[in-house]
Amino acid sequence: MQLLDAADPLSIELAAAALRAGHLVAFPTETVYGLGADATQPAAVSRIFQTKGRPTAHPLIVHVANVAVARRLALDWPAAAQSLAEAFWPGPLTLIVQAAAGVLRAVTGGQATVGLRVPAHPQALALLEAFELIGSGAVAAPSANPFGGLSPTHWQHVRDVLGARLSQTDLILCGVPSAVGLESTIVDCTHDEPRILRPGGLSRAEIARVVPLQDVGAPRASNAPRVSGQQAMHYAPRTPLRLVSAESLGAHLASWAQGHPGQRAVVWAVTASEPANLEPAIDWAMAPSDAAAYGAALYAQLHDWDAQGCYGLMVLELPPPGPAWEAIEDRLVRAAHQA
Repeated sequence: MQLLDAADPLSIELAAAALRAGHLVAFPTETVYGLGADATQPAAVSRIFQTKGRPTAHPLIVHVANVAVARRLALDWPAAAQSLAEAFWPGPLTLIVQAAAGVLRAVTGGQATVGLRVPAHPQALALLEAFELIGSGAVAAPSANPFGGLSPTHWQHVRDVLGARLSQTDLILCGVPSAVGLESTIVDCTHDEPRILRPGGLSRAEIARVVPLQDVGAPRASNAPRVSGQQAMHYAPRTPLRLVSAESLGAHLASWAQGHPGQRAVVWAVTASEPANLEPAIDWAMAPSDAAAYGAALYAQLHDWDAQGCYGLMVLELPPPGPAWEAIEDRLVRAAHQA
């Protein structure tokens, strides 16, 4: 594994050449760091699954530099996809469309659809543009972490959780931390009315201003494409995580401390104030009250507490209700799920 400065143009050229040679390149995006491979090389794509421990039926999102490359990977490009691309690309939005005949079924998880995205991170775009000049321009890239674990928002997260699984010829592009901090919103454009399959860095309200969406309460069609991040347990830190309402925090913590003598816990609260009689073995921290700031900080904070290795439990206050918190609630519920 080699670490390269993503701000150096030579590093971008080396990373593009590594992709063309079939190696893996972890690179920054505005959502999370991705683990990239040339989407047209079966052996390279296979290494993504092997390195992450990811089941092969789980599709990969393909990152491209522009709409023109995206359209080459699509069998059909609906008007809704074009409207959304014009409005939000580059940005934290993945569009699901029918895959062109040449798209590897290893990339799509055996499905006839493919997820496409143009990231907004300047260093990711530089890499994709460089790879378009010397290679396919299509980079399959899930999050750069072991399957089911916390997504990385900093290159050090990638090194810490995935470095031992990377080969000597694989690269990590060390760029600035991910500004959005949550994975992209995934929109299925294969039906007359698009549907959000995964909430993410782009809000439902923003998307609905551009295209009509299927009713959020409507049952999902049985033929809806499989997409990333839909497992009941996902985005999970190594340390056990619990979601607790503000009203129940005090009682929950007191009960836990009584049953786990000698262990420490940490709390991340949004609205609840620190109790006056807080147990000495419990650390209390306040989270951002703004949803965008909370999302940007979430994974980095959980990585930090995991890395400290001194906590037996993370307790997070349930996020406030409302559409701005939809993606955050989705991630936290999955992270706290007990298999």
